[in-house]
Amino acid sequence: MSGMAYAQDVGQEENTQQNEEAEKVERISVTGSSIKRTAIEGDLPLTVISREEIDAQGITTAEQLMLQLNVASNSNDNLASNTGIVSGEERGNNGASSANLRQQGSGSTLVLLNGRRTATHGLKGRSVDLNSIPFSAIERVEVLRDGASAVYGTDAIGGVINFILKKDYQGAQVGTFVDHTEAGGGNIYRVNALAGTGDLYSDGYNVMASLSYRKAEILRGVDRDFTNTFQPESGLSPDTRGTPFASLNDRPGGDDPTSPNYNLIGTGLINPNTGLENDVLNVLALPGMPGCDVYPNMGPDAAELWNRARNSGVSCAWDYPRAAALQQPVDSVDFVGRATMTLGDNAEGFVELMGSEVTSEKVFEPNQITPWSIGREGWYPSTGESYDYIVDALTDYYGADQLNIGAPIAYRWRCMDCGPREIETTTQAMKIQFGVEGQIGFWDYRVGLGHATNESESQLGGGYHYTSLLAQGIGSGAINPFLLPSQSQSEAGMAALAAASAEGVILYGGKTTLTQFDASITGDSGFNLGLGGDNIYVAGGIDIRNEGYEFNGDRREAADRPEIYGAPFDNANELDDVDRTVKAVFVETLVPVVETFEMNLAVRYDHYDGFGGTTNPKVGLMWTPTEDVLVRGAYSTGFRTPSFNQLFNGVTEVPYTGQDLADPRDCPNGEVDASDPNCDEAIQPTRLFGGKEDLGPEESKQQSFGVVYAPNDSFSMNVDWWRIVIDGTIQVPSLRDLIENYELFEDNFIRDSEGNLVTIDSRYINAGERETTGIEVGIQSNGELAGGLWDVNFNGSYLIEDKKKLLDNAQWGDNLVGTHSRGNIPLRWKHTIVFNYAKGDFAHNLTQIYRHAYDDEIPPGVQSGIAFPTYYDGEVGSYTIYNYSVRYMALEDWDITFGIKNLFDRDPPFTAHQNDYSPGAAFDPRVADPRGRSYTLQLTYNF
Repeated sequence: MSGMAYAQDVGQEENTQQNEEAEKVERISVTGSSIKRTAIEGDLPLTVISREEIDAQGITTAEQLMLQLNVASNSNDNLASNTGIVSGEERGNNGASSANLRQQGSGSTLVLLNGRRTATHGLKGRSVDLNSIPFSAIERVEVLRDGASAVYGTDAIGGVINFILKKDYQGAQVGTFVDHTEAGGGNIYRVNALAGTGDLYSDGYNVMASLSYRKAEILRGVDRDFTNTFQPESGLSPDTRGTPFASLNDRPGGDDPTSPNYNLIGTGLINPNTGLENDVLNVLALPGMPGCDVYPNMGPDAAELWNRARNSGVSCAWDYPRAAALQQPVDSVDFVGRATMTLGDNAEGFVELMGSEVTSEKVFEPNQITPWSIGREGWYPSTGESYDYIVDALTDYYGADQLNIGAPIAYRWRCMDCGPREIETTTQAMKIQFGVEGQIGFWDYRVGLGHATNESESQLGGGYHYTSLLAQGIGSGAINPFLLPSQSQSEAGMAALAAASAEGVILYGGKTTLTQFDASITGDSGFNLGLGGDNIYVAGGIDIRNEGYEFNGDRREAADRPEIYGAPFDNANELDDVDRTVKAVFVETLVPVVETFEMNLAVRYDHYDGFGGTTNPKVGLMWTPTEDVLVRGAYSTGFRTPSFNQLFNGVTEVPYTGQDLADPRDCPNGEVDASDPNCDEAIQPTRLFGGKEDLGPEESKQQSFGVVYAPNDSFSMNVDWWRIVIDGTIQVPSLRDLIENYELFEDNFIRDSEGNLVTIDSRYINAGERETTGIEVGIQSNGELAGGLWDVNFNGSYLIEDKKKLLDNAQWGDNLVGTHSRGNIPLRWKHTIVFNYAKGDFAHNLTQIYRHAYDDEIPPGVQSGIAFPTYYDGEVGSYTIYNYSVRYMALEDWDITFGIKNLFDRDPPFTAHQNDYSPGAAFDPRVADPRGRSYTLQLTYNF
């Protein structure tokens, strides 16, 4: 069994309900099937996670739930793992967290609310924001660990997560939850209230409402010692020479007084001790100077690790990961209201309203400023005390004859006085759902009409400044990049920074809408095959929905848009209210062939505006050769349509400015070769980026096979093998992939009438295949001990293979399992073990969570053989933590649970990972939690 350790494999579970006359077995809906059944037992592996199990683990959000699911990917799809990503394809991560099952990506995992779709995130546009899920109102979560396009249509390749909310409640309840870290920072708080009235069976109605508020405080890199980036002996060093006391930089033409790049150190200075040319240096690092570590979080630059051996010993670096947020601050409030009433004896109707507002603040390091980025006005002037200080230090070491004294300074400066960069994203989600469910004879029917919206807006906070005003302030000398710790900006400098601030400018916003009508019917056909099996059950229905998306970039008037330095506007990808309609029809049958063998057959046809139709079948088999053994297997196809962004993002043409590219048609790997007359000159074609309206859908094939063994009520185990093959994966090809595989991508190289290469198309493509296989294992056992009841649940996920190829006719790449990447980290093995023990008024829970070791990121200097760090071994160690909780149940109206997360205060395993694509350094938040040991307390009072 995959998923959370304390989740039950539901092959043995049945749901019963008391009424006034007798106990009867209720047929219930199960995620992954349209047919109501008397048990959740089926041909596909399903994990059910109850409210009690969620509370026992101290889980307060859907994002936290995903991090503990073994079947979930270790990726940068959540707020804990994407602090550094702010624009383009990943812009939605400013305020969104997404589900990602079985390494297939957030766009290939379908998220449902009460079995129905909801709107995707307003900025991301292609996946549901888990932060908008009203988590305090959840009754249970069902995780289908297999594809389900034959039932649900697009996006269900990796699996389905169905959040099922409370639907019928009487009474009143208030609760509070606190999660405090021992080391400080990153605390979490929640308060919630639930109330309802009316008995649906005696009164004919029920009205209930839930309101919840949650606050997660910021956790900064400086709050955890293990995030220290200055560990060169282990292969880790900050890759930035933009320091609080600015570094000096050379520039092309810098020795020519007539060049606009004329600067103090020209094109570099010859080091008198090594004979090497120093192109970036910091005077604090020179002999006799205060040293790099005179500033907090600043130290010597481990140049060899970054292939910069010529600057060794004369350059400083700044530990920018420690200025990032390891946990983004998030405030959220959500509301769920539901009114249900009986309609005659065999039907009920309901209206449900859900709303949420989530505010997240992305906080990361202050801007690095260079004059070639902010404009010529931003060169530091050749006057003043700081200029003289720098000239004297350079003269003492390099000699005055190497300097262009009187020239301005080219620099790299980390503007600490600018403050950390902040982007605040507010997301408002709403869904209203009407429905009627009932029974006609032996047939159950369900009809629904719903409308959902998700609107997000990102706004610049502190740390962003208007470029021209910033340049004027530095160029005038008012803002000084060369200040020692004992010095501070002048009043004029601080006034110039304040005047340049762009705080409050709207960065961009987006909105998604979903309007859906669905109707289905399921029941006993009255027929059987006459071979000893039960009657055939059938289901069928229709699904019609309209999906809309709009995205805006800079909202300032086009004639009044002064540049804001480093602000990740996304104007090229503005979309003005695009939409598409999807019409689908589906049918499903459950065929008991004989008493011990049944088939589940399903097929769905979807028609998309702009795509046409796609048909996806499913065949599931279940065999019970003995009462103790269940054998199950399934085969299905699936698909994922391109997102609106991938189709309609604006096309931009960017010049290639490098001097290292030759025409790959004539030159191997596109390399310039002076000895070859066809390759002796570099070319500079333009590159196309953006959406591509003729993209096709990704198409998949899923297979699974499993065995469940349950000899008695005290023991069961299951093993499930699965395989997913996706054809036509949607991706942006890298320039290197295009060039090195010219024969495969010849059509992406656009030529003029004379055959000259003028443009390289780097837009989205349907490329190649991806194959992923794995095994999921589960064991459950229970019994009595010392007058109490115990149970143990074990589940693990073993990834066998994850490989890709660029095109169908290309070769398969290496198996990626256990390797480091910038997106998913495909861990070989993950498991969770839960031990529960209940006696008297106490219920104890002890959980072990394990994540296997994987390959570390390889520093550039190690790759090239320049650097040989003493303790770098190329592997990130395994990660094991224990959580404990105890629930006290003696008080009539109170429910009290106390817990300790990360019981032994285990630090994350060390990795040479940098934070360019996720926060922090020396650890990876996609695998490990940086919060450390924390204490939780949950109090619930029932009126």
